[in-house]
Amino acid sequence: MSTPDLNLLVTLDVLLREGSVARAARHLRLSPSAMSRALARLRAATGDPLLVRAGRGLVPTPRALELRAEVGDVVSAAQAILRPAKKLDLKRLSRTFTLRTGEGFVENFGPALVALVQAAAPGLRLSFVPKVDRDSVALREGSVDLETGVIAKVTGPEIRAQALMRDRFVGVVRKGHPLARGRLTPARYAACRHVGIARRDVEKGPVDLALESLGLARDLAVTVGGFSGAIALARGSDLVASVPERHTGILRAGMHTFPLPFDVPEVTISLLWHPRQDSDPAHHWLRDCVREVCAGGSV
Repeated sequence: MSTPDLNLLVTLDVLLREGSVARAARHLRLSPSAMSRALARLRAATGDPLLVRAGRGLVPTPRALELRAEVGDVVSAAQAILRPAKKLDLKRLSRTFTLRTGEGFVENFGPALVALVQAAAPGLRLSFVPKVDRDSVALREGSVDLETGVIAKVTGPEIRAQALMRDRFVGVVRKGHPLARGRLTPARYAACRHVGIARRDVEKGPVDLALESLGLARDLAVTVGGFSGAIALARGSDLVASVPERHTGILRAGMHTFPLPFDVPEVTISLLWHPRQDSDPAHHWLRDCVREVCAGGSV
């Protein structure tokens, strides 16, 4: 079965409204002969004459009368779909957006983001889910609307990305820890016992690579799966944790934080989304909200 030419729906709508081949041709800026050919195609497609001669004019057949309202609704709906989106009405917006974020994002940026969103769009809901890997499947499949994190080799080439902020690694120990006193050198830092953070996609993190370039290595007494666990262990022991500064501000409250005594490259945290969301006004507005919150300085 051949696929019908949907362009004929517009022609049929105008013909049934005008009841005249000549007037329909003028409306669509076609020649009368082109409009007559279109009517012939419509008759063949519907199996009905649609318009028949009555005196000097044309009158619709019963089938045409049945189709008139239906065709008009279909054409109006199609035209609405193909128009640019209406201006975003935040007060009436009712949607749920899912954000996949790295550890520490919700604790340090979530409250400000929620407050900003709810003040402008009270019907918009946010769902935060943890980021357990760096692949782009969730964005590609649409189960996640936005994501934050470091761009990796497994990030899909089609994924849109925009830098949100830069973060640096800092050391953190309990109050009264020996490292909180005296001059801190790379050797003194490395000689302490440390809590490390295991990453499935990298063998050595930036802190260990920076120490390695100095001929040093950390003594990793414990390895955990995330920043919050590392900070919790450092808070209750003499272990040293090395964590991203902006993503752990709330978690480090009441502890001694210090700059690492050697150069470690900063990391760029990006906002990621699938290109099908590019032109969605609500999605665009939410991206602006995330950028505004993350641009607010150190936490």
